[in-house]
Amino acid sequence: MWRRGHNWCILLLLLGITASVWAQTPVAVPRVSVQVGTAQSPKDVAVTLQVLILMTLLTLAPAFLIMTTAFTRIVVVLAFLRTAIGTPTIPPNQVLIGLSLFLTFFVMAPVFDEINQNALQPYLNNRLSFQQALRNAEKPLRAFMLRQTYEKDLQLFINLSKPKQPPRTPDDVPTTVIIPAFILSELKTAFIIGFYIYIPFLIIDMFVASTLMSMGMMMLPPIVISLPFKLLVFIMANGWTLLIGSLVAGFK
Repeated sequence: MWRRGHNWCILLLLLGITASVWAQTPVAVPRVSVQVGTAQSPKDVAVTLQVLILMTLLTLAPAFLIMTTAFTRIVVVLAFLRTAIGTPTIPPNQVLIGLSLFLTFFVMAPVFDEINQNALQPYLNNRLSFQQALRNAEKPLRAFMLRQTYEKDLQLFINLSKPKQPPRTPDDVPTTVIIPAFILSELKTAFIIGFYIYIPFLIIDMFVASTLMSMGMMMLPPIVISLPFKLLVFIMANGWTLLIGSLVAGFK
């Protein structure tokens, strides 16, 4: 016991000496400051505005990624599949979101390549201005959204916007009209696919429920019995391959 107490005293003494030495030694702490000054030329103002626009775009990037790409349809369909099978937490949300993101990148790869070649790289090489690069990046994205949008949904938002003159060509349709019409069409398509996904699993649930009722086993939940059968049918039908292949092929 005396040796242990002696060791603790030595340790505390060493810690006290070290703390006193650190307290006497000045420590350089970095200082971060943000200053607002007067612009010396119009070019300084333009650069500042470009930085602000870039920061705003980075902040809104997740919303743009979700709402202007194939992500909405994919994640909704996968959520319908999970609910139809009867496993509301399997696959987990992280797996579902990750799979949806990578499938989105796969589907949108031609669009992103066109944006990179016609907008990003020329802008980085100082061959295009920032405004021209934005216009070039907007064209392939608008074309993709228009291909997936139903005419009725597009016409709905055109009528709601109350334009002075109706658009004659797709180029005349504002982007603020295309985006909500595209989102509505994607939700509609995802719900249609979800309906077809539900049908075979619903048939299995009805068959299991009627069998249990005929056997008088009313105290046993039918979902407990039907879940292994639904998983077996999904695996035997190679469901993941069929679903993912149909989803990717469904984008025009």
